[in-house]
Amino acid sequence: MQLPYIDLEISGPVALLTLRGEDESNRVGGAMGEDLAATVEWVRDDEDVRVLVVTGEGSVFSTGTEEAVGEVRGGVGGLPGASGHIAGLAIPVIAALNGDARGLGLELALTCDLRVASEEAVFAMDQIRYGMMPWDGGTQRLPRLVGRGRGAAMVLTGMEVDAARALEMGLVHALFPRESVVEEALGLAQKIARHAPVALEYAKETINKGLDMTLDQGLRLEQDLTVILQSTADRAEGIGSFLEKRKPEYRGE
Repeated sequence: MQLPYIDLEISGPVALLTLRGEDESNRVGGAMGEDLAATVEWVRDDEDVRVLVVTGEGSVFSTGTEEAVGEVRGGVGGLPGASGHIAGLAIPVIAALNGDARGLGLELALTCDLRVASEEAVFAMDQIRYGMMPWDGGTQRLPRLVGRGRGAAMVLTGMEVDAARALEMGLVHALFPRESVVEEALGLAQKIARHAPVALEYAKETINKGLDMTLDQGLRLEQDLTVILQSTADRAEGIGSFLEKRKPEYRGE
């Protein structure tokens, strides 16, 4: 599947979504935002896709906040919510940050469950430099991920964070040479895709919803979904394959 600003490749249970901007910034907004929404909807409807990898074309993941100033001042239009399409997916999503992620690009990366990055990548929530503020989840997702103090520092100063610092902060989970970032992300996606789809979906749901709950509420959600999981065919297949010493064949049922 290929749209003007998005390329989607499918390899078995793994989909690779590539942002393809009009220029090297791969900025998520306007027409790209519309293509992103349509592509994510297609992925959501394809039951064979179990993990999604998101990356950018060229040497940049996604930047270009300053180029959105005119659009925002004239009305935000379709810009807010672009990241929400990724955040709404039930399947695991991995960001393969092949280069810099700034502004809207970093907000998009934050909606992914895991982030692997180039050793040369630089990250910034830099909207404040242009008289703006993050409007696609950055003020909420970033502090939840790296802590209030670090998140506030990035949002309020627009500071840049290099790859090594991003790894230390927990902003990204692993670093690789630029040329191998996508390959490493796809390999990780294939490993995840071998697990039971229903279990993956429930585990992701528990983690994400639990962040907005008390500990007791989160534990109750974990227990409830575990009970439901016991009744699935995948759970029976997992037990059967273990007893029979063979690889499980999960169907997502």
